[in-house]
Amino acid sequence: MSSDGSRRGSDDVQGAGFGGLLRRHRRDAGLSQEGLAELAGLSVDAIAALERGRRRAPRAHTLRLLADALRLNSAERTQLTATARNDSESPQPVLRRPPAPPNELIGRSVELTAAKRLLGQRITRLLTLTGPGGIGKTRLTMAVASELSDDFPDGVCWVQLASLTDAEGVAPAVAASIGLHPMDATRLAEEIAEQIGQRTLLLAFDNCSHVVSNVGQICAALLESCPNLSILASSRELLRVPGENVYVVPPLALPPDEDQAELSAAVRLFVDRASARGYDPTGQLEQVARVVRRLEGMPLAIELAAARTNVMTIEELATELETSFGILAGGDRTASPRQQSMRGAIEWSHDMLTPAERDVFAQLSVFVGGWTLSAAAMVMSGEVAPGPVARAEALDLTGRLVDKSLIRVTRHGGVARYYMLAVIREFAADRLQTTASVDEAVSRHAHFYIGLAEQAERELRGAHQEEWLERLQSELDNLRAAMAWALQTRSVSEALRLSGALWLFCYLRGHYAEGSQWLERSLALSPSTEDVTPALAKANLGAGMLAFLQCEYDVATTRLQTALAQYKELKDTAGTALVLQRLGGVARERGDYRAAEDLHCQSYDLFESLGDQSGMSWAHNQLGFVAWLRGDLDIGARRCGRARDSFRKLGDGEGLAWSLISLGAIAQYKGELVEAEALLQESLALSQRLGYREGMAWSLNQLGIVERRRGLTERAVHLLDESLAEHRDLGDRWRSASVLEELAAVAQQRERSEYAAFLLGAADGVREVIQAPVPEVEKADYQATRSAVEASLDRRAFRTAWSAGRSAPLAAVADGYPVQNPAPDLGRYL
Repeated sequence: MSSDGSRRGSDDVQGAGFGGLLRRHRRDAGLSQEGLAELAGLSVDAIAALERGRRRAPRAHTLRLLADALRLNSAERTQLTATARNDSESPQPVLRRPPAPPNELIGRSVELTAAKRLLGQRITRLLTLTGPGGIGKTRLTMAVASELSDDFPDGVCWVQLASLTDAEGVAPAVAASIGLHPMDATRLAEEIAEQIGQRTLLLAFDNCSHVVSNVGQICAALLESCPNLSILASSRELLRVPGENVYVVPPLALPPDEDQAELSAAVRLFVDRASARGYDPTGQLEQVARVVRRLEGMPLAIELAAARTNVMTIEELATELETSFGILAGGDRTASPRQQSMRGAIEWSHDMLTPAERDVFAQLSVFVGGWTLSAAAMVMSGEVAPGPVARAEALDLTGRLVDKSLIRVTRHGGVARYYMLAVIREFAADRLQTTASVDEAVSRHAHFYIGLAEQAERELRGAHQEEWLERLQSELDNLRAAMAWALQTRSVSEALRLSGALWLFCYLRGHYAEGSQWLERSLALSPSTEDVTPALAKANLGAGMLAFLQCEYDVATTRLQTALAQYKELKDTAGTALVLQRLGGVARERGDYRAAEDLHCQSYDLFESLGDQSGMSWAHNQLGFVAWLRGDLDIGARRCGRARDSFRKLGDGEGLAWSLISLGAIAQYKGELVEAEALLQESLALSQRLGYREGMAWSLNQLGIVERRRGLTERAVHLLDESLAEHRDLGDRWRSASVLEELAAVAQQRERSEYAAFLLGAADGVREVIQAPVPEVEKADYQATRSAVEASLDRRAFRTAWSAGRSAPLAAVADGYPVQNPAPDLGRYL
C-alpha cells in the first residue's frame, strides 16, 4: 500500500471532517504524506494522525504550515480552519473513570493531601504509590484520582492492570481506557500518544507490579510525547523511569496508648469493618488496640482480622495473632485471590522474585526488630568482617527487596536500618524453614550479635557511651534472639561471651532481671570441671552485679567471690579490682561501711597500679558514696568532686551522673537546697539522655527530698512517686525502702499519719527481707518521722497501719492504703 493513502475504501469511511478535507487537499496537490510532511516541516506521523482523526484540534501554527505547503487560497484556508474547529468541539472518546469506592477511606488524610499536592501542583508528572501488598495502595489511588478530577480539564482515566496475565496487554489496556480503537497494533504506543496529544489528562495505573517493566516503558514514552499528561501509579515495585516520584504508603497510625485508642486510624478502621460485620467493638478499644498494634497498622490485615469477629471474641483474636497470622484469611469473594488473605498477598509478591532474591528474603527473616547493612552482609556471606564485595552484594539485594516493598527502611542518627513488617517476616521465616541453610543463617546471625555486644562492651565506659547504649537498645530483640539460640543449642562459649558482654548494658538500661536470667542460664551450661576462662569470670562478675542491684545480697556475694577467685587465677588485675569494687557495694548497702571502705581502697590500689584513670575515678566515687551514706559529708564531697572532674574529662556519662547525684545528696543534707537542686537536675537530664534508669530513679528521689525540705509537699509527692515506680520496676528494694520512708515523711507533714504509719511499715518489711538497715545519713529524718507519727496516733491505730504496710507486697504499696481499696497514685493519699 502506498503512503499516499491508496486504501480507498478505508479512507472514504474516514473522510469526514478535518482529516478527510486535509487528505483531499493533499491528493489534489499530488503529494504523499511524506511529501506534505517535508514541505510543512511536520512529521509523517503527525500528518497520518491528523488525516485519520487520531489527533484533533491542530494548533493555528500547524494549520498555517499545512495551508502554505498545500498552497491553499483564502476560501480554502477558511474552510480548513473552520473544519478543524468543528472537529475539536466534537465529542471526545469516553475515558474509563476511577471506580466508585465501596466504603469510607479511613486515616489517609495526610497521604491524600501529599499526593494531591505533588500531582495537582505539577511538582511531578509521575507519582508512584508503593508499598507491600495489603497496605492500601489501590484504595488510596482511587481516592487521589477522584479528588484530582477538577485539576485535569481533559479528565482522569483509570487503567486497571490487576487482571492482566500477559505483559503485552499493558498498551491495549491503556488504549481501551482512553477510548481508543487502534487500527495498527504495531504502532499502539504512538497512537495512544497521538490520541492524548496536548490534552491535560491524568492516567491512573492500578496494580502495576506484575507488569512493571512494560508499564514503565509506556509511561516513559507517553510522558515524553504528551507534555500535559500526568500519571499516577500504584505498584509494589518502583517503575524506575526518568521523572518518577515515589511515595511510600505507610501503615495506618497506631494508638499511642490504650487511653487514646479511639483516636487511632488503625483502631477506627477495625471498628468500622467489624461493625459492618454486625459486631460493635467500641466497648473493647484496649483489646482492639492490642490487635492493630500486632498487625502494625496494615489495612488489609486489619480488615481480615475484623472479619473474624463474626466467630471470635477480640480477646481470642488478639491471643491468636500473638502466635500466628494464619487466621488472616477469608476476604471478600469479589476480591482477587491475593486480597483474600495476607498470605496470598505476600505470596504474590514472593512469586515475582528472582531465585537470589527469594534466598535472601528468607535469610533476612532471622533478624528481629530490624538490622543494618553490616549485619545483613554477615548473614548472607558468612564472613566475620564482610569486605567490599560482600557488602555491595548485600546492599544490592537488600535494595531490590526494598524496591519491591518487602523490606522497609528507617534512617536515624546517620544509620539506615531495614525491617520487615511482622506478617511479611512470618512468611519469610516459613520459607527459611524449608531450606537447608536455616541453621547456618541462624548461627551467622547469633555470631554477628555476639561480636557486636563485645565491641559495645569496650565502648560503654568511654566518650561514646550514649551512642553505643542506643545502638544496643535498637538491637535488643536481635540480641535476645542470639541469646536464645546460644542457650537452646547449648553453645557454652557463645552463651557466656554474649551474656557476659551484655551485663553492663543490662545494668545501665535497667534490664536487671533479664540480664540475670541470661547469665545464670549460661553459667548453668558450663561444666564445673571446665578450665577458668575470662568469659566465665566475667559472667560470674555480671551475675553477681545484677543480683546485687536486685538486693539478692547472698547470691551476689557468692557469684562475686567466685569471680574474684577466677580473676586471681587468671592473674587479671583489672578484673580483680572490678570485683572488689562490687563487693564493696554489697557491704555498703548492708550497712558495713568499714568493710566497704576497705574493699574500695583495695580496688583503688589495683587500678592505680595499672594506671587506670577510669577505675581510680570510680574508686574515688565509691569511697565518697560510702562517706556520705555514713554521714561524713565533707569527705564525701571531696572524693565525689574529684571523681566528677575526672569523669567529665573521660566522657563517662554514667560516672558523671553518679558523682552529681552524690554531690546533690550531700548538698541537700547540708541544707544547701539551691545547689542541691542544680546538681540533681543536671544528673537527671544526663541520666534521661543516656536512658540510665538507676540514675533517673536516684535523681528523682533526692529532688523529692529537696522539695519536702522546702515544704512543697505536692511537688515532693510527684517526684518521690516517680522514683518509687522506677526503683520498684528495676527491682531495687534497698532504695525503694528509703523512698517509702521519705513518702511517709511527706504524709506526716500533710497530717496523713495513718498512711505514714502504713508506709513506714512497708519500708520496714522490705528491709527485713533484704537484711539492710536504714543508711546512717537517713536515720535522723527517719526517727523524726516515726516519732511524729507515733505521737499523732494511738498505739492500736499505729500498729494496725504499720502491720498492714509490712504485709503488703511492694508492688501494691504505691496503690494506696488500705491495701484492699487501691488507688492509682500516692498523691490522693498524701
